Amino acid sequence: MSVDFTQRITGKRQSGDNSAALATFESDRGRIINSAAVRRLQQKTQVFPLERNAAVRSRLTHSMEVQQVGRHICQTIVKQLADQQLLAAYGLNGLERQFESIVDMSCLMHDIGNPPFGHFGESAINQWFRQHIDDLFTHHDFHSATDESRLKALFSRRPAAGKNAAQDAIKRDLCTFEGNAQGLRIVHTLQSLNLTYSQLSGLLKYTRRGDQEYTGHGMLQKKAGFYLSEAGLMNDLRKALNMQPQRRSPFAYVMEAADDISYCIADIEDAVEKGILRITELPGLLNDQFDALMQSDEFDVPVEQAGFMQDVTQAAQEALQSAQPVGNFFIRMRVEINRKSVPHASLRFIDNIDAVFNGSFDQALMEDGSGYHALLESLKQVAYRHVFCHPEVEARELQGYRIITGLLETYRPLLELDRTGFRCLLAGEKKTPLYETRLFKKLPEKHLAAYTDSLEKLDALRASLDSKALARASDDIWEFYFRCRLILDYISGMTDQFAYDEYKLLNVMD
Repeated sequence: MSVDFTQRITGKRQSGDNSAALATFESDRGRIINSAAVRRLQQKTQVFPLERNAAVRSRLTHSMEVQQVGRHICQTIVKQLADQQLLAAYGLNGLERQFESIVDMSCLMHDIGNPPFGHFGESAINQWFRQHIDDLFTHHDFHSATDESRLKALFSRRPAAGKNAAQDAIKRDLCTFEGNAQGLRIVHTLQSLNLTYSQLSGLLKYTRRGDQEYTGHGMLQKKAGFYLSEAGLMNDLRKALNMQPQRRSPFAYVMEAADDISYCIADIEDAVEKGILRITELPGLLNDQFDALMQSDEFDVPVEQAGFMQDVTQAAQEALQSAQPVGNFFIRMRVEINRKSVPHASLRFIDNIDAVFNGSFDQALMEDGSGYHALLESLKQVAYRHVFCHPEVEARELQGYRIITGLLETYRPLLELDRTGFRCLLAGEKKTPLYETRLFKKLPEKHLAAYTDSLEKLDALRASLDSKALARASDDIWEFYFRCRLILDYISGMTDQFAYDEYKLLNVMD
């Protein structure tokens, strides 16, 4: 397939206009910036949960920094292509600002699906479901005579081992909570922002569906990029953008690079702000780590790139003599890192533009074994060894784990109700236990509406699936799947503080 960005930059959305004019993407921008999901990022963890120091980054301030780097990369790509007189050849002539806007908003949304307490919260959700999913399925007796008869008819020509294929797939999907996949679900299914397919594609960092098993190969399928619940959306998106399955959009590569460049230095700066690291020890730590990477087989750094970290730290050290040493230190360091990394990310995008455009390039732009890669990896390794492993961070993560798993356990009775009992709750009938009724009343209306809407559109979802087993799974199993999604949507959408307060309230703690 030739590179033609008019196929990837389109105004097509689920409903509405199809114009690729800049105003279409300004409309996307307005919908995103004014969404509640973006506002919640201001009270979600970047590294330090429940942080009261406003100078320490939240997910929102981090995402704003990623935006800036993403725009810079886009502008550099466009300039380099213009210098080579390739904008028209690649279908970007007249679409430069649309390209930048899509990446800009993808950067702002890239963490929108992260649960309370960051990646540790993500792990807590997955571990809880992996521990309890079999018991929940057994509790509902999905091996009832009705289901068995359907399965028997479905798998009559298949080996017995395949009889539970649909259930196994649904279990895998529920046990694969992933912030990127949840972000797509939030903006489309829960918030109903009706974004253009081009804008939605910028969120697709990974290409694997939640129920599909990871083969152990390839960056694009390392994690789940979307859930079974959004399978129909993905079919529509691929059709609208002329994208092949297991591929991602070129915008996602830029968003990922911007995140990689931004967070590695941000985590260290926050650690200095909190007194976990001393600014005077950073140059030594960073240079030692960079030198160690030079000796590893993972990196093949040209001689002219071997002094990258020394260049960065020397520039930053000059700021230590200023009136505001800490702030100026990180300003100089960030400028120097961006000065090196942004042009490299842009060049990698252009050098691999065929594979990047087609979505088959199976590498991150900043992960190529070069000195640029080693520069960022050194920052990440220092953060991992001296920040993430700090007792204060680990203690907060343990607290977050207890809160997330405690909330899931608290809402478990709603998952144990049979379908009729849950339907009574939806109808407001007084036929269910008082405790379950009180829990149900805490669920947001928009989440309940998404649950109901998903059941009403179940036939359409079945038709979109490439698995006959899943398409013919019983209504009861699908209802339970969407009920689990309902609870996951509610708890994962909480801010850190709200989750903490809810846990205390429901566990009768002062």
